[in-house]
Amino acid sequence: MKKIILMFVCLLLVCICQKGHAGDNRLLPQPQRFVSNGASFVLGKTRLSTPVLQKEWENFIKEHGGTVDDKSTAMIEINLVNSMNEVPLNKNEAYRLQVMSKKISIEAVTGQGVYWAMQTLRQLAEVSVKKTVFKGCIITDWPAFRVRGFMHDVGRTYISMEELKREISMLSQFKINVFHWHLTENQSWRMESKIFPMLNDGVNTTRMSGKYYTQKEAKELVAFCKVHGMTLIPEFDMPGHSAAFTRVFRHDMQSPEGMKILKLLMDEVCEVFDVPYLHIGTDEVKFTNPEFVPEMVSYIRTKGKKVISWNPGWKYRPGEIDMMHLWSARGKAQKGIPAIDSRFHYLNHFDTFGDIIALYNSRIYNVEQGSEYIAGTILAVWNDRYIDKEQDIILQNGFYPNMLAIAERAWLGGGTEYFDKNGTILPPDTSNEIFRSFSDFEERMLWYKEHKFKGYPFGYVKQTNVWWKITDAFPNNGDLTASFPPERKLQDSYQYNGKKYDTHLAVGAGIYLRHVWGTFVPAFYKEPKENHTAYAYTYVYSPKNQTVGLWAEFQNYGRSEADLPPLPGKWDYKGSRIWINDEEILPPGWTMTHRVKDVEVPLGNENCVVRPPLSIQLHKGWNKILLKLPVGKFTQPEIRLVKWMFTTVFVTLDGKKAVEGLIYSPEKKLN
Repeated sequence: MKKIILMFVCLLLVCICQKGHAGDNRLLPQPQRFVSNGASFVLGKTRLSTPVLQKEWENFIKEHGGTVDDKSTAMIEINLVNSMNEVPLNKNEAYRLQVMSKKISIEAVTGQGVYWAMQTLRQLAEVSVKKTVFKGCIITDWPAFRVRGFMHDVGRTYISMEELKREISMLSQFKINVFHWHLTENQSWRMESKIFPMLNDGVNTTRMSGKYYTQKEAKELVAFCKVHGMTLIPEFDMPGHSAAFTRVFRHDMQSPEGMKILKLLMDEVCEVFDVPYLHIGTDEVKFTNPEFVPEMVSYIRTKGKKVISWNPGWKYRPGEIDMMHLWSARGKAQKGIPAIDSRFHYLNHFDTFGDIIALYNSRIYNVEQGSEYIAGTILAVWNDRYIDKEQDIILQNGFYPNMLAIAERAWLGGGTEYFDKNGTILPPDTSNEIFRSFSDFEERMLWYKEHKFKGYPFGYVKQTNVWWKITDAFPNNGDLTASFPPERKLQDSYQYNGKKYDTHLAVGAGIYLRHVWGTFVPAFYKEPKENHTAYAYTYVYSPKNQTVGLWAEFQNYGRSEADLPPLPGKWDYKGSRIWINDEEILPPGWTMTHRVKDVEVPLGNENCVVRPPLSIQLHKGWNKILLKLPVGKFTQPEIRLVKWMFTTVFVTLDGKKAVEGLIYSPEKKLN
């Protein structure tokens, strides 16, 4: 009986360790199966045996302070195997990794799997001044989805090669494997053409004239992606979003003359890009020539390329296209055609704190894992609105935090919903599995922010410790202490002037009362009403008198809208206000003051992550925060997509970190 019980306990411990949490490791994405074995591998003189990535492994050992020594008893051994029977899908990216005291063993079917094992090993490293130690473990790992990518719309706004390489290099460490390069738009044709050089002439470009990528640079970026385990997917939009083409040639793409020119361009493009896929767009356009899309798909396929097309877009039957790329709520996967899900994955609409919760919890195309016809996801950054600093593009779109969220979700699979159950709202219950899962991810993400992303634009701080109470009315003229004295236990509702008002807990540095996409993405109010006012409040305990920074905003400005900046002295067009210790906090001076909508006027300091935090004095002990959150109409002449929301969190004066030691509690509870 004792033996049976012991076996049961051992099996239970193994099961518990199958999917590790931050307490077991800080890996991101978390591996499918992880077991700690208590060993440690100290990297010094190391014998290396590998059939692939020889140079990369030598560099890895050197980078971590070791040396390659063929006579060493400590070794790193890589073997390519014919199969991994325990892996259910995407075996070509799978790997087994075992870290023991004198040996690191890796098995994979392909070099790609070996590369991902290297990235996992990189994260396992504990580096000190004198040595690098790898924690002992046994990992069997594979991705739930075979496409895990990001997209930049450089057709509208050029992004430098240096920046693109920096992103590719960093994100490959978190097993992102696709870079989607959206190269053409109405504003510009960003890919050099040697047969039609006038395509790149600044006079034919309406934004960032003279900025384009040479063929040499394109080939260089393809090679760079391959070295970093990524597939580059270039997109040449046709026949829509092609005003730049029409300005040059005076022919619509769908005309006979336009198609002849386009085929010559595709000859050139297919020669430049040594990649398996070519993306042709086909979205948001009126088709005037029914032969255009079938003929262009067929032509590009004769060049040895597989073809991807947006959906909604041209309507295909199975076999007529190689992959569909879904956008908007209308995008639908179709049996017989593999699909990439980007429908609600547009970072240009995301806020800093709320949307990452929905993204991390989301199920890609609402399925547990990928299949033959559900390939994965790509997060997209669309630059309809001009932003003149490329670092601000990364910062305002929450690029790195959101990419780390989808890196884990797309690798691990699972999730709870497709943005449409809990949406952006975390359950205000620390024992809830959804809360615990996101909190665990947040802890690991912030570790990497501190240790890997120094110098990178990374506008996110801890928010799972920021608690609020939100109510529909606030009596006593906004006197927080009179309304909710500390000795009074918080209630789910209270009476005031003969009317019952509900109060509810919420958690997060940013809370949507109504989402930018309406009620499809649930927010704090399940049935939000126009012409309504809500109030949010909390107390913040500070261990000392100190000056801190404040991130605050009440309308996160999307990077695809021509929205007008707030009026001087106003936070927004809704009438939002904020008080700290009974003193009203006024907004900063807005850098943009134009009164006519224009997407070519760049965003200024409307979003809090790109401006210096407001300087706030906190006194030792409890400080009270009160927000007044009115909303008029859900559409306004100044703002196309009204976000009924707020962001409020204290950060360091440089905006780099959350202020340490603060406790956010509407109940004034130190624990």
